[in-house]
Amino acid sequence: MRAVRVAEFGPPEVLRVAEVPDPVPGHDEVLVDVAAAGVQFVETLVRAGRSAAVPRPYTPGRDVAGVVRAVGPGVDPALVGTRVSGQTASSGGGYAERAVLPRHSLHPLPGSVSLRDATCLLGPGLTAVSLVEAARVRAGETVLVEAAAGGVGSLLVQLAKIAGARVIGAARGRKKLALAEELGADATVDYGVEGWADRARRAAGGRGVDVVWDSVGGAVGRRAVETLAPGGRFVVYGIASGSGTEIPGALVYGRGLTVIGYGAGNPVIDHSRRHALQARALAEAAVGRLRPVVGQCFPLEEAPRAHEALTARATVGKVLLIP
Repeated sequence: MRAVRVAEFGPPEVLRVAEVPDPVPGHDEVLVDVAAAGVQFVETLVRAGRSAAVPRPYTPGRDVAGVVRAVGPGVDPALVGTRVSGQTASSGGGYAERAVLPRHSLHPLPGSVSLRDATCLLGPGLTAVSLVEAARVRAGETVLVEAAAGGVGSLLVQLAKIAGARVIGAARGRKKLALAEELGADATVDYGVEGWADRARRAAGGRGVDVVWDSVGGAVGRRAVETLAPGGRFVVYGIASGSGTEIPGALVYGRGLTVIGYGAGNPVIDHSRRHALQARALAEAAVGRLRPVVGQCFPLEEAPRAHEALTARATVGKVLLIP
């Protein structure tokens, strides 16, 4: 089969397609013919050697959807032919024509959810649902979503609306702001334009917002802190800018702010919890209340272009590889 392999850390060009043997499912595992594999920003950092090192050579990718081709010992053979989504083990393996998934990660898919949409609701769905819970969003509150047109941000806009909140979508450029509006944002601000934080506060009625979801960090995150109303919650879940948000202690103390950290490695999110959170996102999509956004699709051979598009912030929604 064909798979993307990384023999050494470096620029996107180190992503190369090679012929490798089909993986063999072990106990409690299934082999899936991959219809779509999700590309995550963290995978660009690992590839570049800027995040947790992994043994090389390796095949990146965790979020996949496809059709079960074979099952390992301990798995019901009736699953063969089933449309599923799921996440590979932490070592990756998703950027390939076939991938092995642990049985506990599988989500059999209803006909109302496409394989490509399902791929968008694994890592991003888990993160977005978790973030809404972590922020304890209540009906009538106002929230600010950074990167509101991204894979997670686009889901947060919709989930916050489902929770009854007023949503301010923050992004860079008219195309991304238009998508946030299409997804239900009540107001949008371009954080590439000076004075955006003041405009966000005005959009919140002058009082400020109750919740900020910060995935950008750096100068954007620092300005976003200033949009919070007294007693607001600042939820950090990414540093796409390359640096974290510096939050002055005096500001936190003076306004009674709560800072909440989130990480994919949070030990409270075990296998069963992870599966349940993803299932909630899939259920919302199945009934038409949550719309996953497929931004760009690339063939396996163009994995370098997919990584370049992500790092250049040139994408909306989720980026997929199609074997």
